[in-house]
Formats: sequence, structure tokens, C-alpha cells
Amino acid sequence: MRVLVLFAHPVETSFAAALHQRVLDGLRSAGHEVDDCDLYAEGFDPRLTREERLAYHDLDINRANVASYVDRLLAAEALVLVHPVWNFGLPAILKGFFDRVFLPGVSFKMKNGKVAPSLHNIRKLTVVTTYGGTRLRAFLVGDPPRKIATRVLRAVIKPAAPLSYMALYDMNRATDDDRAAFLGRVGKAMERF
Repeated sequence: MRVLVLFAHPVETSFAAALHQRVLDGLRSAGHEVDDCDLYAEGFDPRLTREERLAYHDLDINRANVASYVDRLLAAEALVLVHPVWNFGLPAILKGFFDRVFLPGVSFKMKNGKVAPSLHNIRKLTVVTTYGGTRLRAFLVGDPPRKIATRVLRAVIKPAAPLSYMALYDMNRATDDDRAAFLGRVGKAMERF
């Protein structure tokens, strides 16, 4: 399976970076073809420009500035996101990826003024993430990152595609054992992917 891994963390020595590496190792050992998209390392610009917004619904030109990322997304059969949760949201670089790459004609089509999801090449979605706070704290604010994955992204990919949301909550108090256990869980999930 061709798997696009979107990684969003600026620090190469972070726990997120260790999770990213575990994801890559597990997928590769399972025989998957992996397209590793490290948004920070690639210098992805998350800012949607005025010109891009004005051309947003023009299918002939809306991909011009992000064509290589659109091509990678459309070539993928599965998507794995690896990122931390900051301020109860996605890192800005990942949110910008969605703003700039999940375009009309890519992740959805307009039909009679209504949105019709169209990213049906994505047959499997997994999110690997960490939260500084507890699951309860995230729940009390609505857990926006979880909803983006389980509602928004699920709505644009292949209907009924399997989705896995793997989160380590309470990173602020996680022990070495907690982090090692989560790394092990992620590794096993990727080997079974």
C-alpha cells in the first residue's frame, strides 16, 4: 500500500520525532511504500495567500503553488498523521497543509452548490498524536484534533475507510515507561497496518 505520512514537529529530538520514526520503521517493515512528508524539513509554507484564496474554486489554477503536494496526496492509498496537539489544535503547519492542499477538485468537488467528498483514494487513515493535558481536559474543550480526524477527514476519504486515532494524553506527566509503552503500541499498529 502507498502510505503518505504527514509529520508536523520542528524538533528532531522530540518525542513526536521518535513516534514519526517508529511509524516509518513499522510501515516499511510491513512492506508498505512510504512517502515521508516532514512538513518542517521540507519547508512547507502553511500560509494561504490572497491569490490562492481568490483562485480557490478555479480548478484550472488552484493547485499551481502546491501541485507536488497534491500529486503526493492523490497517489496515496493511506494517510498517517504524526503530530502533537498544541493549544487544543493542530500545529499551524499541518492546518495550513489542509487549507492549501485539500482543495476543491482534490478532497471535494462542488455539485449543484453542495460539497461532495472525493478523496476516495485514501482507504485508511491513522493519527498518532500526543496531548500535554489529560483526556478529560481535551474532552471538556471538545477535543478539536480528534474531531478533525474522526469527522472532517473521515468525511472526505473513502466511505467506511478504517480510521485509527492513537493518542498519548497527559504528556506533561508521562513517565519514560508511559512513552515507551506508547511507542511500542504505535510500532505494533504500523507493523499490522
